[in-house]
Amino acid sequence: MASAKVKNGVTLLDSTPVPRPGRWVSAVIVALIALMMLHSLATNPNYQWNVVWQWLFSRTIVTGVIYTLILTVLAMVIGTALAITMAVMRQSINPILRWVATAYIWFFRGTPIYTQLIFWSLIPTLYPTITIGIPFGPTFAQLETAAFFSTFSMAFIGLGLNEGAYLAEIMRAGLLSVDKGQWEAATALGMPRSVIFRRIILPQAMRVIVPPIGNETISMLKTTSLVAAIPYTLELTFVARTKGQELFAPVPLLIAAALWYLVITSLLMWIQSHIEKHYGKGFDTRDSANSSSNTAFLDVTP
Repeated sequence: MASAKVKNGVTLLDSTPVPRPGRWVSAVIVALIALMMLHSLATNPNYQWNVVWQWLFSRTIVTGVIYTLILTVLAMVIGTALAITMAVMRQSINPILRWVATAYIWFFRGTPIYTQLIFWSLIPTLYPTITIGIPFGPTFAQLETAAFFSTFSMAFIGLGLNEGAYLAEIMRAGLLSVDKGQWEAATALGMPRSVIFRRIILPQAMRVIVPPIGNETISMLKTTSLVAAIPYTLELTFVARTKGQELFAPVPLLIAAALWYLVITSLLMWIQSHIEKHYGKGFDTRDSANSSSNTAFLDVTP
């Protein structure tokens, strides 16, 4: 609603907000639903909260948390290294490099991670020995696959190879977001391609790359629960489920694991937010004008 006033030959429009009762009604409904859910969680004895608090910081659960974090970090390191390599190869003028990168991304994005992990668990069966040498020539070394590959190494390598295919497309999108003029200007200054990529292109691409990589890291934290397919038995979800079956209390142990996932995810989101702010400096296009004024001025003098 608005009313007009004339002052010194200028018409002033004094606007007041229009009442919106629907907002308050929807807010009350959502608040009631949230309170009902919280009340159910707090009062339902089947959740066995006393068992949750008893096992939340137990050695079994904390060990699972530690190994889950280690798996996540190692998988993301392998995935990031592969992603940068494959993204650069896809931009290469060499058709063989482009084909290899495309085939890698096609295969690992096109098959389920669970299936890939099962195949990694079968590596010692498919290849009982690893031979190092020249094809159709002399053999330099021969290793037992079962002794070389542990379930832990198969877990983080399998996760890393799969993650690299997704991160490669994220990296490629970030590199394509940087104007080609940046390459041309740096090349005109005589800078080597490696320096151009490291000092000019990659820092600008990080503004586009960081948000999806943060999401992929959080997703990887939870994807580690699939390494039971190998089987790797020290991961958080597996140890919580196993201990819950031993105690005949699966729900409280899974709740304890879920609480740890929530805490770690919240920490990762906080870190991601700060990294985004760092690389987003100078690119914030939000309007900083003060929009809190409710008075508009309209000069209608001839």
